[in-house]
Amino acid sequence: MATVSPTPLLKDELDIVIPTIRNLDFLEMWRPFFQPYHLIIVQDGDPSKTIKVPEGFDYELYNRNDINRVLGPKASCISFKDSACRCFGYMVSKKKYIYTIDDDCFVAKDPSGKDINALEQHIKNLLCPSTPFFFNTLYEPYRDGADFVRGYPFSLREGVPTAVSHGLWLNIPDYDAPTQLVKPLERNTRYVDAIMTIPKGTLFPMCGMNLAFNRELIGPAMYFGLMGDGQPIGRYDDMWAGWCTKVICDHLGLGVKTGLPYIWHSKASNPFVNLQKEYKGIYWQEELIPFFQSVTLPKDCTTVQKCYIEISKQVKAKLGKVDDYFNKLADAMVTWIEAWDELNPSPSGIKPAELPNGATK
Repeated sequence: MATVSPTPLLKDELDIVIPTIRNLDFLEMWRPFFQPYHLIIVQDGDPSKTIKVPEGFDYELYNRNDINRVLGPKASCISFKDSACRCFGYMVSKKKYIYTIDDDCFVAKDPSGKDINALEQHIKNLLCPSTPFFFNTLYEPYRDGADFVRGYPFSLREGVPTAVSHGLWLNIPDYDAPTQLVKPLERNTRYVDAIMTIPKGTLFPMCGMNLAFNRELIGPAMYFGLMGDGQPIGRYDDMWAGWCTKVICDHLGLGVKTGLPYIWHSKASNPFVNLQKEYKGIYWQEELIPFFQSVTLPKDCTTVQKCYIEISKQVKAKLGKVDDYFNKLADAMVTWIEAWDELNPSPSGIKPAELPNGATK
């Protein structure tokens, strides 16, 4: 039987964002953990279709007509027929924290057979500092029973604020289409009881199906790009957001954690359909990764918005020649920030008097 904290953590400070094209029966399994929280459901596809949500949940639901109504001409920056539409939920939220999950993700069990409260673990990750400037070989030094190892500089032990908590998945791995095709029966059964901070200067493949972040610290960078209908690429939405976010976190001295919590990923998407969506991305990522590895942001980029606009300029200048799609994407990045600032008039980015300890520019 699932157990929940008597008072849910951050009950009034967190929204759960779910992109979907179907009835949300999966919420029944999550009821013990999600029911106290506000849900933002972003309905993809046909807006005339009615999505059923189980009774007892506090939610608001937006379809494509609502997105067009709220954003007007700026709605062009929100992807259609792709789970990237979820980032509209980040934009309209008024909470400090966001947890986003896919509707094919169920409650996983830890090795002892107990239900994992993924949301609670994400919140703990976000409320705990990160250590991006010096790696602790025992991974997460702030966990019970752990600490900083011998030789870890005392000046860095305070850590920096955590902007992103990236969770993992049991059962169906998050593979690209070629790997899916050669390993169709592979399942992830290995539960690794670890959380670590991704070091400064290191990129990672961010998966959006089990992800939490501090919206006030990094929200404007969580743009899932232009994907899906009318675009030459899909399934790179969370990757794009992850690369932009990590570069900005490194610049502003913020942390990204990966590891716990696990969810149970219940079904594999069709590898042949995925290959159609991904094949350009598989080529392009060989140019994209060196691009993001070499991005430098000037000192006057002191907010997430300023950093993001600067990245969009560099995307246009350096990736526009790879394909015209990147010129379109760069323009959409600017539109996204304009729309974000219209809906969130108070500055969302942090403006530190100086970067947190260990960060140098």
